[in-house]
Amino acid sequence: MSAPAATGRPATRPAARPSTAAPDTASVLLHRGRPVRPWAVLAVLMLPVLLISVDNTVLSFALPSITAALGASGSQLLWIVDAYPLMLAGLLVPMGSLGDRVGRRRLLLVGATGFAAVSLLAAWSTSPQMLIASRALLGVFGATLMPSTLSLIRNVFLDRAQRRLAIAVWASGFAGGAALGPVVGGALLSHFWWGSVFLLNVPVLLLLLPLALLLVPESKDPAPGPLDPWSVVLSLATMLPLVHAIIAVGEHGVTAGTVAGAVVGLAAGAAFVHRQRRLASPMLDVRLFTRPAFSGAVAANLLSVLGFSGLLVVVSQFLQLAAGLSPMDAGLVLVPGLAASVAAGLLAVRLVRHVRPSTLIGSSFLLAAAGYGVLTLVGDVPTPVTVGVTFVIMGTGVGLAETLTNDQITTAVPPEKAGAASAISETAYELGTTLGVALLGSVLNATYRARVAVPDGLTADQAHAAGETLGGAVGVADGLGPDAAGALLESARLAFDAGTQHAAAVGALVAVGAAAVSFVALRRATA
Repeated sequence: MSAPAATGRPATRPAARPSTAAPDTASVLLHRGRPVRPWAVLAVLMLPVLLISVDNTVLSFALPSITAALGASGSQLLWIVDAYPLMLAGLLVPMGSLGDRVGRRRLLLVGATGFAAVSLLAAWSTSPQMLIASRALLGVFGATLMPSTLSLIRNVFLDRAQRRLAIAVWASGFAGGAALGPVVGGALLSHFWWGSVFLLNVPVLLLLLPLALLLVPESKDPAPGPLDPWSVVLSLATMLPLVHAIIAVGEHGVTAGTVAGAVVGLAAGAAFVHRQRRLASPMLDVRLFTRPAFSGAVAANLLSVLGFSGLLVVVSQFLQLAAGLSPMDAGLVLVPGLAASVAAGLLAVRLVRHVRPSTLIGSSFLLAAAGYGVLTLVGDVPTPVTVGVTFVIMGTGVGLAETLTNDQITTAVPPEKAGAASAISETAYELGTTLGVALLGSVLNATYRARVAVPDGLTADQAHAAGETLGGAVGVADGLGPDAAGALLESARLAFDAGTQHAAAVGALVAVGAAAVSFVALRRATA
């Protein structure tokens, strides 16, 4: 993923050696002796994109069922969600380097096979710890699926206008997968056990394998540098302690342990950057971040995903646990907003012809902030209606921002850096997902624990469960008398309502920050 050039060869030069130079717009890429069909390649590459986004959304709607079946605590629920994108974010760049050597398509096929096998393991997990471990392994194999997608698009689509549209479709695929996830997940959870959401991965991957072999050309770096194991270790040592510290703050507040974790992560990050600067062939070219248009687009991209993904996890639990909707109905509440995100991403291709990118991207984040504000300020407590309106407004803003920031990331660097840019873009997406779930989930949990009133007369285990999550309170209330159960449920739901509003308020602040970054850092960006 860190090298941009595809190995498809111009028809006029059959013996041409792959090059890191930009492909000539007059060239025709060949695969199996036939011209490559770029839009068919894009369709195949959308399968892993949809898989990644569907997997995250489906899991969000399965959390209440997982809590009931496995007895997961609030912290364990966050790790069940976070283990996958955390490993994915940490390994995207290393896996991109591996793909340079063995071939990106080959790595995609190996990863798809492993992902399908581990999905079966996750589906039949018997404890929260087993499910967390399965999710981490899914992240490892998932990291092999993503590195090739954006860099292949960058090189298969030789015309810039077509490439921008392809990037819009690629970015919209994440929102489209998120829209598909609640509906499919709701249907599965209405008829089957929670493990069925992981079995959904298997047929998608079985479809990907033959189509990738048939339609997608192999892509390698013609002159890759040596793989540096220490860079892999340092990349993981940066993100694992940092995200753990964020989760732990929501659980226990600021403690010596959380501060130590943050310090370790920041120190590892500094060491990672220092090492990349010294290596002749770095795993990640950190010099790209000296370009304001590039670094600003990456930061805006990460912040947009942070707020969107974090609030998606929060409101999916709210709609089922506090509002009492079925998984299917909860998914349908969010579909209009997620569909608006897809439409906005495609509309961005036209709008950017007439409006400066910095103005359009910054304004899209302010629109998203207004959406968060609806959930925070309208009404005394959130309702399914305010959640739906929030996601339509927020989804429109995020859809515009995602398409345009990804376009800026890939075009702000020279063609020979397209692979590295793709790796950074996808890492920012996954890191934003991880931090969003950790940050907004921690805000929700901390608010819930601070506000829920646990009645007297409960055992220690009952008091802990009721004070930990709304799902735990519902389970405890089933064994209490009518008066005690009613009081506990009322307190728990009000506490969860407040937590949802606080999480949305944090999301609004994140969106405003992203708007400021976009207006300043991207002011010289061109369309």
